[in-house]
Amino acid sequence: MKKPLDTYEKRKNFYFNLMNKQRKTINKLSNIRLVTVLTLIVNIVILYVTKRYSLIYYVSPAYIALFTILVVKHNKVKRKNKYSNALYKINSDALKRLTGKWNKFKDTGLEFQDDRHSFTSDLDIFGQGSLFQYINTTTTYMGRRTLTKYLSQPYSNKELINKRQEATNELGVKLWWRQRFMVEGLITFDESKNNEELYKFAETNNEIYTKPWLIIGARLLPVISIGCILLCLFRIIPYQIPVIALIIQLLILKFKNKERSKILNLVYKHKDSLKLYSKMLYHIERKHFKSEYLKELKDKLINDDKHTAYQQIKKLEKITDSISNRSNFYFIVINIIALWDYQCMIALERWKKKSGVLTKTWMETIGEFEALSSLADLRYNNPDWVFPNIIDKPYYMKARDIGHPLLTGNRVCNDLEIDDKTKVLLITGSNMSGKSTYLRTAGINLVLAYAGAPVCAKDFSCSIFSICTCMRVKDDLEKNISSFYAELLRIKKIVDASEQKKIFFLLDEVFKGTNSYDRHEGAKILIKKLMSNKAIGLVSTHDLELEVLEKESNKTIRNYHFEEYYKDNKIYFDYKLKSGISTTRNALYLIKMIGID
Repeated sequence: MKKPLDTYEKRKNFYFNLMNKQRKTINKLSNIRLVTVLTLIVNIVILYVTKRYSLIYYVSPAYIALFTILVVKHNKVKRKNKYSNALYKINSDALKRLTGKWNKFKDTGLEFQDDRHSFTSDLDIFGQGSLFQYINTTTTYMGRRTLTKYLSQPYSNKELINKRQEATNELGVKLWWRQRFMVEGLITFDESKNNEELYKFAETNNEIYTKPWLIIGARLLPVISIGCILLCLFRIIPYQIPVIALIIQLLILKFKNKERSKILNLVYKHKDSLKLYSKMLYHIERKHFKSEYLKELKDKLINDDKHTAYQQIKKLEKITDSISNRSNFYFIVINIIALWDYQCMIALERWKKKSGVLTKTWMETIGEFEALSSLADLRYNNPDWVFPNIIDKPYYMKARDIGHPLLTGNRVCNDLEIDDKTKVLLITGSNMSGKSTYLRTAGINLVLAYAGAPVCAKDFSCSIFSICTCMRVKDDLEKNISSFYAELLRIKKIVDASEQKKIFFLLDEVFKGTNSYDRHEGAKILIKKLMSNKAIGLVSTHDLELEVLEKESNKTIRNYHFEEYYKDNKIYFDYKLKSGISTTRNALYLIKMIGID
């Protein structure tokens, strides 16, 4: 199997060379078009001056035909160049992910960050330097929302997790398909921020435009009016008759005009997005999938009449193209003569009757495929990662060589094991030794596991828990809440959650806003309370006095630590987890390092 780095590098170079070749062709065709036009003008002038007028009628069509062919060819190459540019960008971004430069990506998912969420803020799921920024390859509104849901609302069902793992694994090897699927979103940028108004339109019926009398009238009146105009031109009937007919139609157009315009403008607003969605649906529908989850998603794209979503969206596309004529300067005349707004509304209602209620399902399916493709990208880029084994034991998490997935450059891996015998790992160690990172490593890999993605480990097994963290706590001046009280509120939520369901907790330096005695006594009480509620997890602390908990709990709580070492008057960290309580301190040394002696 080729290394992902080599594959992306090869593809990047290929599309770079193809882009340059296509640009040269585009420039060449532009120059030939210009020469063709100039030659046509010169020939016409010469023929006119030499009074060979008849030849103009033969020469001009030939040049116009040649120019038309050149325009078609030019547009075709430009369209291909767009694809090449997009594929070049996709492979360039993939290389950035592998080389640790992904934190420059613009889409950080910052708007999804919620400090009140039970874990996303503490585990860097959204925002700058986040998991979302690292793995996101989605291009549509639905894709971003679905990936957000994967990462913030993990599955709590073993069967569903396993099905998503199977789907992610299958898409992982379909690199070409995933990139072609993604490229459609890049060349047709999805400007929609929310599709809810489109869903509401598609699911709401406007019954009046389905009435037979209105449909017949809307079809018949324009025929009568056009007939009257023709008869008037041949002076068979007086001009007053077609004028009266057109005035009647103008009055009909005035009836509920604002309501119609609002609906038609809404549909037109989503014109480009619909074209994007139809192309993405086409890519899904023509691909054969083996995994159960992907086949279930694909089955949602066929209605009871065996019509595919792509076919149905294409019909809506044609209607939106006809709506686009409303922006034409001469449209008012066409609208009066043909009752064009009514024809569009009738066509829309006919489409909604067959396909409207399915629209949201189609869009959500696109979002699912995009989110799964993001997870599959993670799978392809990290062939040494494993899919976790979700087990039925109530309290269990075991990992070998588990590492933090976002530390792509200097990752250090450790082991981790918690079960019904050892329920809490108490992590001590000096500043900057790796305690908090170890906690986040456990948490973020659990998030990936429940999302159906591979995890950064050589081996990984876990039960299903709700993840609860208390690591980064901020004060709230507007609500007059100090950081210590904010921490208490967060811990109360964790304790309350542990009384209702199985939780995996991560506590980093709890009660740091109070004196040392209250801090370690409070930590003792909290840990024992969580254990009595059958919660398991990790606690990091500077309070070495908590080492007694291991003995008091009969090793249900186990002590581990990280440590530093010194060489040539410099401080170093190996970030390797070791058994027992920490025996080193470095705060005074670090204070001296910054010049305070």
